[in-house]
Amino acid sequence: MPTNDVPSANCASRDAATPPTGEELRALDADAVRTSLEVVARVTPTDLERATPCAGWTLRDLLVHMTAQHYGFAAAARGESGLEPWRPRTGEHDPVSAYRCSAERVLAAFAEAGVLDGHFRLPDIDAERPFRAARAIGFHLVDYVVHSWDVARSLDATVDFGPRLLDAALAIARAVPDGPSRTAPGAAFAPRIPHPHGTPLEEILTLLGRSPAWPR
Repeated sequence: MPTNDVPSANCASRDAATPPTGEELRALDADAVRTSLEVVARVTPTDLERATPCAGWTLRDLLVHMTAQHYGFAAAARGESGLEPWRPRTGEHDPVSAYRCSAERVLAAFAEAGVLDGHFRLPDIDAERPFRAARAIGFHLVDYVVHSWDVARSLDATVDFGPRLLDAALAIARAVPDGPSRTAPGAAFAPRIPHPHGTPLEEILTLLGRSPAWPR
């Protein structure tokens, strides 16, 4: 897997309140993607029609979405602006292998020299305005924390992330606007769910419209 250029995040010496640098966000994002690969590797063909915390989506649908997002972000990291890389590849015979290929693609794209100096065009978020690379990678990070949990819950399993990764993802999740846009068709996240007490991962989930107790 072409990830050697992205160091694994080792941030125990940093204050948890210190905002991560762009370089650290890239490393944390790589950790989140690698965790997603470990979770997705557990999926068997008989699991693909399982329900997921993403309303109306089977596990197959979720993997197709996750795959398309990786290809889209990889294209954005390389300066591309078209919609084609973001389109779901619904005809994949083996969505687990397809996901692995897409994860390798985005890890390689984010690891390229100079990526952190550029801007990403993310049509799923704002078709007109480019985002600074570090901010865009932060969006990707929080997506793959949440989607790793989605896949794990669909499999009746658990997923673990390091505290620094969760700190970074929580700060991003807190900044995602709530409101009527969350109920629009195709919205990335459902409205926030009240959840006054819980772990950092549970707070991330509720901020982005997931119930930590799903499917209850």
